[in-house]
Amino acid sequence: MSLVNICRDNNDPFYRYKMPLIQAKSEGSGNGIKTNILNISEVSTALARPTSYVMKYFGFELGAQTTIDNKNERYLINGVHDCEKLQDSLDGFIDKFVLCPQCKNPETVLEIVQGGNLQRDCKACGKITKVNPSYKLVSYILKNPPKDASKKQKKSSSGKTASENVIGGGKSISDIANKQKGNNASSDDKPKEKVIVNDDDWSVDMTEEAIKARAKELEKLNIGETRAKYEEFGTWLLSENELPNDVEIYKKILSLDILEDRQTIEVLAQIIFDEDIIDEIEEHKGLLRKIVSDEKFEKSLLGGIERMIGTKQIDLIKQVPKILMTLYDNDLVSEEVIREWGTHVSKKYVDKETSRNIRKSARPFLKWLDEADEDSDEDESDEE
Repeated sequence: MSLVNICRDNNDPFYRYKMPLIQAKSEGSGNGIKTNILNISEVSTALARPTSYVMKYFGFELGAQTTIDNKNERYLINGVHDCEKLQDSLDGFIDKFVLCPQCKNPETVLEIVQGGNLQRDCKACGKITKVNPSYKLVSYILKNPPKDASKKQKKSSSGKTASENVIGGGKSISDIANKQKGNNASSDDKPKEKVIVNDDDWSVDMTEEAIKARAKELEKLNIGETRAKYEEFGTWLLSENELPNDVEIYKKILSLDILEDRQTIEVLAQIIFDEDIIDEIEEHKGLLRKIVSDEKFEKSLLGGIERMIGTKQIDLIKQVPKILMTLYDNDLVSEEVIREWGTHVSKKYVDKETSRNIRKSARPFLKWLDEADEDSDEDESDEE
């Protein structure tokens, strides 16, 4: 796969932000001829933008009707459009909707703010810039907001931002998590969804017998039965004197052709994270965003982290609320996925006891999500 700099005006060979070149072919004949963009999903993932945004932009810029079929992964534009023409058009999309005007870094997030305006929030330099409302695509984005738009609105209406790590009553997540150990959880601690957790004591048995029992259980897990390419990937990561940088890791993933497989993020999470996972999530968020492309990958990211905790860093159980908050703040895992994960014990990645204890530790964060939802509902009722 041929990669180019996302900002093609930047000729620096060490520029870390890459994307695949557009691949397309013509289909049909006569008035029914269309251009099928074969790898638009990979391109959109590299840009951290929904595929529909890129396709609609092409439609507006090229004056042609587009067809978006996510289920069958077919993305068509009426007429004949060669790859070079599409690549030049993509440069316009990147300049208007991806790159930060100040630092020219693509680590931006599209946000809808009060008044129906669209802005780019740069996570690299902190610059927030308004997107020109005259662009045709802006109207489409406002009607089809980014995935995390509801989350941003909820944070704003509740007056409690995730970055402040606040859970009602002015208590921090770490305060509640530390107090929870050894105490019976109150009814208020329980998420609104059905929780398959019954044991109030989430301390971990660290006796020699318990450790051996967990190890025996882990031998049965499918996660360890990796194919040769994952063994090669894991061995490569561990064989270096120090962990390769994110660009090298991403290139290795592409060379092994494992970008589209969820097991890639499961393996990666077990190796790049350790006791400093909070800082490491921030450090590797750019790489993680390129790999975590949908809810299935989000679940796999949580699964890899869960296995890392259960097999290598059992003391991190008490840090689970902070870990979830960091993933949530960096738009790596959505609220819906966290709720589903947090309310269903599973032995897919670790033994059942450890899985139950990890989810018990997650309760403070789930409670924070519930309280933020309630505050948001109250604000909407007041407006009516």
